[in-house]
Amino acid sequence: MTGLLANDSEQIDRRTSRSICDAVGERLQQSLRPEPGLPTHLEQLLNELKRREREAH
Repeated sequence: MTGLLANDSEQIDRRTSRSICDAVGERLQQSLRPEPGLPTHLEQLLNELKRREREAH
């Protein structure tokens, strides 16, 4: 890894790095989409939590 960092001609600028990170992030989001809907029990627990939060305020 030291060899790669030692050669300045192979480094990329921040803008290019950001573009690469954004592109990788978009592709990951597309390929790792969550399954639609939650399991029933988890959905019930979340609804209960929301109800209790409303009652507390």
